Amino acid sequence: AIQIHASICFCEFSCTAEVFDGAQDLKGAILLCNDQREALFPAAQYLMDRGGTGLIIVSSTTDDMRPVTDCEGIACVVVNIDDAERMCQYSEDTSSAQAKIEPAGTVTGKEILAPKVAIFSSRGPSVTYPAILKPDIAAPGANILAAKQDGYVFKSGTSMAAPHVAGIAALLKVLHPYWSPAAIKSAMVTTAHVTDERGMPIMAEGISRKIADPFDYGGGTINPCGAAHPGLIYDIDPSDYSKFFKCTISNKRTPVDCNTTTMQPAYYLNLPSISVPDLRHPITVSRTVTNVGEVNSVYHAAVQSPAGVKMEVVPPVLVFDATNKVQTYQVKLSPMWKLHGYYTFGSLTWHNDQKTVRIPIVTRLTIEEFY
Repeated sequence: AIQIHASICFCEFSCTAEVFDGAQDLKGAILLCNDQREALFPAAQYLMDRGGTGLIIVSSTTDDMRPVTDCEGIACVVVNIDDAERMCQYSEDTSSAQAKIEPAGTVTGKEILAPKVAIFSSRGPSVTYPAILKPDIAAPGANILAAKQDGYVFKSGTSMAAPHVAGIAALLKVLHPYWSPAAIKSAMVTTAHVTDERGMPIMAEGISRKIADPFDYGGGTINPCGAAHPGLIYDIDPSDYSKFFKCTISNKRTPVDCNTTTMQPAYYLNLPSISVPDLRHPITVSRTVTNVGEVNSVYHAAVQSPAGVKMEVVPPVLVFDATNKVQTYQVKLSPMWKLHGYYTFGSLTWHNDQKTVRIPIVTRLTIEEFY
């Protein structure tokens, strides 16, 4: 057991240099600090230099273990704010407060709420092209066993999630050799999960934990088995990109006449998502889907309108057969009020008894050119 110096347990959770003034003898003390990245390493070093024993790091989420990587030569643990308050109260109420460190336990399996979007995961919207939803998809990227030099390490980040997606794309290309990159991307996005196996919403870690939205995971968390047989795909001809990106992408086989009149908002591109960052008046966006499932299929539209937006889909039913493998539909988005708003989220799902094909819808109501 390790004795805590009660005077060192600061309930404001601050570990700046000013807090340490006058505290010279910290032998055996455990310091409780807020998760301020720039302050943790100096606090740990200060504590070790003066005989301290441990560092308790207060974080808004206990799923992020990165803070403890700055602790070398001293015991560190991460706790949430509620537990930190209880520790401080215990320290103040007890003349000889004690803490005991035991080996950590690992809980795996169905008792854990998963998947979740990691705190370090990149978030949308896209600054350069807000009319294109980013991210596209979420994939495993936390604590991945990775090869490094002559050994293995656990690493986290986009560089860990990217191989998962690339590997799935490669498998899909083997299964469907004639699919384009756009078709493969569509299959992954439209079949992604937005809930766990119990139907619980996927959570996003951050300064405060919240239910994840398309700016956290795009279409959702990747579902390889579902992507293998998506039912419908949103395909794109490479020449179509030239209509939206100032003709910076050339296609010698299908030349495009590039001039200012051909430029269109990027949300008209046949992507498996719709993102309208400046909805000021009703607009109609077309999407084209290709049936890659059962030849004779009927799909019905299920609409979840973004808050503040009226959303209509025409036609509400798509019928496919051996002759009609490709169908086009329109989505009309109308602002319900004239105001400067925030991004809100919805979805459009085509479904039948066998398949569910979902795309995210993102809108923001505005009344000025710049916001």
